[in-house]
This record gives sequence, C-alpha cells and structure tokens, in this order.
Amino acid sequence: MDKPDYQLIIVGGGPAGLTAGLYAARGRIQTLLIEKGATGGQVLVTDWVDNYPAFAEGVAGFELMDKMTAHADRFGLEKKFAAVESMDLRGDLKRIRLDSGEELTCEAVIICTGARPRKIEAPGEKELQGKGVSYCATCDAPFYRDQEIAVVGGGNTAIQEALHLTKFAKKVTVIHRRDSLRATAILQEKAFAEPKIDFIWNAQISEIVGQDSVEAVRITYNDDSTATLPVTGVFILIGVVPNNDMLPLDQLQTDESGFLITDSEMVCAGLSGVYAAGDIRSKLFRQIINAAGEGATAELSAEHYLSNCPTA
Repeated sequence: MDKPDYQLIIVGGGPAGLTAGLYAARGRIQTLLIEKGATGGQVLVTDWVDNYPAFAEGVAGFELMDKMTAHADRFGLEKKFAAVESMDLRGDLKRIRLDSGEELTCEAVIICTGARPRKIEAPGEKELQGKGVSYCATCDAPFYRDQEIAVVGGGNTAIQEALHLTKFAKKVTVIHRRDSLRATAILQEKAFAEPKIDFIWNAQISEIVGQDSVEAVRITYNDDSTATLPVTGVFILIGVVPNNDMLPLDQLQTDESGFLITDSEMVCAGLSGVYAAGDIRSKLFRQIINAAGEGATAELSAEHYLSNCPTA
C-alpha cells in the first residue's frame, strides 16, 4: 500500500482522545490527534469534577483537561485543530478528509468523537449549565445535599438517577411529559416507594430561572396551565446524542441510537485497525474516568495491531 501520512490518527480530543494520544506519543507511535475545537470535549463546560482520582479536593473541568493536554504535550503529541468531514475506514490504508479539503492517511484510527446531552432547549438552560443545570447525577449529586431538585425524564436513566439523587437531596421531583413512566417496572416500583421522590405528570419545563445559579423552574402542563417549582438544581436526563455526523456509518456497526459497537479491546465491530473510545461507544456508563481508560485500551490495541502491520 502507499506510505501513510501517520501510523495512527485519533479523532477527538476529549479525555479518551487525549489519553490515547498520551500513550501513543509516549510509545513513539507516529500519531496525529484531530480536534475541531479546544481539547477537553464536554469536560470543558463542566464547572467542577469531584470524582476524578488524585484530585482529593475536586478540580475545575477546564483545569483537569488543561492538565491532560499538558501531559500529552510533554511527550510531543502532534495535534491539528480542524473539523473532519468524512472518513473511509475500509482496507489497510484509512483516509480522513478534513473540511478544508485536505486528506490524511493512516494505518489505524481511534474514534473519540464523544456525545452530547439531549437538551430541552428551554430558556435559562444554556446560561445555567454547570450552575445548577446538570446532565449527570452520578457526577454532580453530592453538590445537592439536603436541597430540593428536579429531574426531567421518565426512562430508565432518569429514574435510576432520581433514585441515586435521593441519597443526597432532601426532595427530588420528577417532571415527565407523559402520564406514565417508560422505565422498567422494577425501577418504577422503587421510585414510587421512595418517599423523597414526587412526580409531576403531563408537563414540561418551559424556563429555568436564576441569576448566578438555578432558583426555580417554570412548568407548562399539557393543558397549557403553568406553575413554578422552587429548586436549586435541574437534572436533564432524556438521553445523549452521539457525535457521529462525520463517521462512515455504512462501514461501522452501531446500536439503535447510533453509538459504535466495539469489543472489550475497543475494536470497532467488523473493521481491522479501527477503534473507538469514550462516549461515542455503545455502553452503559459515560464518565471521565472510563473514557480515559478506554482511550488507553484503544491505543494499546492499536499499537499491537501496528506492530503487525507493515508500512510500505
């Protein structure tokens, strides 16, 4: 085959991509990390991270990702800030086309394009993100000890997270647009039996109110009547959306939501030399810590593949 531009290209510079890049650069693999914005991904807009090992007092999301970036830079990781337009992952030579028209080739690819929370698009949501608006109860629940909070959603994730929040909050109000939950029966039973959980049915949040932090939510019922619920936190748990627009989905195997299916070594199903790590993967838990671990696993798998992949 033609000589590739790189041995390895990593697409996406969040925790998974930066960890993969760190391992690859340290292993002296000829690597390029492509990121369309700033390195750090969704963590950059996370106000405070309280559950990442070694930061006993917690750490600002921006600071954590700045340290991860600096660590990869220490080993000379090459980065390019550009948007990927398309990929061809078939065959031994992988091709990645940037929106500038430039085409890059490599022997192996690690896809770390991540995911984004599905939002309700209510006024105040964007402005108060990280200041009372959260999309991850596992991440942020300890910040709401003895407070009254709201959870938006009625599926398994929303109800599981609502139950988790009761370990910290004084009261959890689940707001659901229908008159019944979509969560499994056993989760519903647990939620209905939990005295800290209340339910508001047939309603949606029409506005999140607050100056420097969340103070209340305005609710609009399906019959157009309205109400205001004082809360200090709003957990929007209506799912996540994969960042897969630039991926060749006809070449990759995905679940019903568009997340990539991999094996335990992060190999994308049906493709050799192609790996995925972080929130773009089909999985149950999306945390910074497992994204980083998956990035390391993907790079080690890619390194093993490259050692048996002669470059022309």
